[in-house]
Amino acid sequence: MHPYLFSIPLPWADEPFHLRTFGLLVAAGFLLGAHLLQRFAARFGDDPQGDPERFSRTIMWILVGVFGGARLMYVVVEILRHSETGQSYLDEPWTMLFFWEGGLVMYGGLIGGIGLGLVAARREKLRPIHGLDMGLVAGFFGQAVGRVGCLMVGDDFGSVVPEKWRSLPFPITVKVPDVLPEGSLFGPENAGQVLWATQIWMSLNALLLAYVGYRILVRRRYAGQVSLWLVLLYSVARFVIEAFRGDGIRGVWFDGLVSTSQLISVVGFVVAAILLWRNRQRVDAPRPNPSAGEATA
Repeated sequence: MHPYLFSIPLPWADEPFHLRTFGLLVAAGFLLGAHLLQRFAARFGDDPQGDPERFSRTIMWILVGVFGGARLMYVVVEILRHSETGQSYLDEPWTMLFFWEGGLVMYGGLIGGIGLGLVAARREKLRPIHGLDMGLVAGFFGQAVGRVGCLMVGDDFGSVVPEKWRSLPFPITVKVPDVLPEGSLFGPENAGQVLWATQIWMSLNALLLAYVGYRILVRRRYAGQVSLWLVLLYSVARFVIEAFRGDGIRGVWFDGLVSTSQLISVVGFVVAAILLWRNRQRVDAPRPNPSAGEATA
């Protein structure tokens, strides 16, 4: 685990400047997703010549939505749980903005990114749901990279593996160093422990969903089909993975029975399943390609 990629001493500061591995990998994941979105727009867009530029203007809004939504959901959940962290936000409201101290909920980022992305797409005169299909596929490819950063810093760690399963290799389990490196988020109670490697599970899950989403995108029958399948599949995978998580920062409800993400997963699964069933016979008419004079699906 390498929380800091490198550190640079600053003569005017007591603490050196740390380049966090997490931040670097998240940034790399976002850049990968943004690049793929523009590539998808050139291949699957209604206007392959003009859509890449239009989508590029929506990307910054998506970024704002991802971080804003992820932070907002974390803050709201902590306040509703009446936790010590939530009370600190009520006592010092400005600390709600200190996202660099940790506290981001992926589902909040997903909702925020989708929300602002749809608004920006409409302003650019793009088909929002069509853009959402491409954006989620690109986003899951990016998340596969960014989630590796969670392992590097010890965030989103799994629970302690029962004795009989501790011989299972990585990436099923992960051995935490006996001496935690500076900046690690595993927590001193996990030093030397064998944990479920939930960070890598989420990364591999994102990569698998990105591949499945792309295959559906190539063959989809209507705009929104990709998004519905990805929401449904992600909800199932996230619900299962959450059962192996060991960190309490994500919020737990009903005496620790379910987490915030599991509650949202149930809602997401039900809504996506209903809409997939209702649209099972739907086939959108082909749309003309203005630059090539051909029809696009």
